[in-house]
Amino acid sequence: MPYAIAADGIRIHYEVTGITKRAPVLLVQGLGGEKNSWNLQRAALALRHRTVAFDNRGAGKSDKPEGTYDLEQMADDAIAVLDAAGIESAHVVGLSMGGAISQIIALKHPNRVRSLTLVATACRNHQWRVDLLQSWADMAETDGMGSVGKEAARWMIGPRSFRRLLPALGSIGPLQLFNPANAFVSQVQAILTTDDRSLNAELSNIECPTMVVVGNQDILTPRGDAEEIASLIPTAELVVISGGAHGLHIEHASTFNRILLEFLGRAEKVFVSHGHAAAVAV
Repeated sequence: MPYAIAADGIRIHYEVTGITKRAPVLLVQGLGGEKNSWNLQRAALALRHRTVAFDNRGAGKSDKPEGTYDLEQMADDAIAVLDAAGIESAHVVGLSMGGAISQIIALKHPNRVRSLTLVATACRNHQWRVDLLQSWADMAETDGMGSVGKEAARWMIGPRSFRRLLPALGSIGPLQLFNPANAFVSQVQAILTTDDRSLNAELSNIECPTMVVVGNQDILTPRGDAEEIASLIPTAELVVISGGAHGLHIEHASTFNRILLEFLGRAEKVFVSHGHAAAVAV
């Protein structure tokens, strides 16, 4: 079982699938999620790309240290995964909290990012979302992760798909219910303590091809959040998936996968046209 070692010694579990000589794609998971949430994307990408999916610290098979986390630290964890996998640069796809982490990766390590896909995410901590996430953290500490899962599921999946997809949320869904409450709380605090003003001010420095994807039924990171990101990144294009909610990569996987593959194909051509090799593995 492969692990990357973070700067502070924490083990970050990752898995590589797909064709080795094809352009690599790094998949960055959201709050409480783990790499299996990307299974539908990993399958769709397998014939065209080398995919790297990993568990953020505090989730899945990665270490779950006590204490505080921060998103910049988690962005560095992602770079440690690329290093461990022998990958110099990758197309970076981030979901929800993973989208915020991916924005930081693109700003701190632009030479490691071929393109950026930001899915169901935001660049600002609106007070209503701060209060909501803090209530989930409080619930995790007092009532356990099962209670959080029931509450959060209604924010993740659109009402028309809720009953159909609810049984799958425990295994491949956006929120892993088997993670310990303390690790979930630490991930929440990483989101809430992010300096979003500084992040917003720097987004204009991102130069790689960027796609911002949102579902028009997303109530956790609504369309306005996606529009704000797209307005701040000069290279960004905005894609709205009709009927999609926060878990659109599962709920509308076929549509999302088609859009993602098309964008990655275009972005890789840009990367190659700038004098880079078609795929980089060391």
